Amino acid sequence: MRKALLGLYTYAEFGLFTAVFLPTMGVAWALHRGDPLQRVPGRWMRRYGRVTSDCTPLWKFSVEGQPPADIHDEAYVVISNHESTADPFLLAHLPWDMRWIGKDEIRKLPVLGWIMKFGGDMSVKRGDGESVRAMMKEALATLRRGLPIMIFPEGTRSPDGNLLPFKDGAFHLAIAAQVPVLPVAISGTRDCRPKGSKWFGEARAIARVLAPIPPQG
Repeated sequence: MRKALLGLYTYAEFGLFTAVFLPTMGVAWALHRGDPLQRVPGRWMRRYGRVTSDCTPLWKFSVEGQPPADIHDEAYVVISNHESTADPFLLAHLPWDMRWIGKDEIRKLPVLGWIMKFGGDMSVKRGDGESVRAMMKEALATLRRGLPIMIFPEGTRSPDGNLLPFKDGAFHLAIAAQVPVLPVAISGTRDCRPKGSKWFGEARAIARVLAPIPPQG
């Protein structure tokens, strides 16, 4: 009974904050459409992620590890394992600006697609060479302007928590831009919302920032 009540509360809380944040995010996106880095829209999206996840009693999120000292001024290709739809809410607690690359299917969804668009993120249609090339061009331009890019190199959520094979796009970007790869290890989010589940689970989750990997060699 307790879990059901907390789940209903969490659905209501997420709905409320989405209704509050989405118009503001839309205005921020409209005002900064000409900004190639989309810093302000991205910050609003991370605020939304932090507030919604911090206000549910079911989830307890934390960040461990020290980011590179120059993360606010230099570009990195940030990569993470992908366990759950809760992952972006956990990663919203990372204390630096970055643009995300997500699946084009998400951008076509109501609400989630609007959040992705208004956050200034990039999308790619898997298997579409033209879409991949356009995304790589935009991502490379973003990195060369000094802003980190965030990618899930598995390409999709793991169904059982085991790491899936990595796709190589993130590493091609790092080599092309000659910027380090910054790994972030996620644990615990699978219990927040497993793949295929429509319900919220109770969990503690951690995003652990690891040492950057230089592109040389």
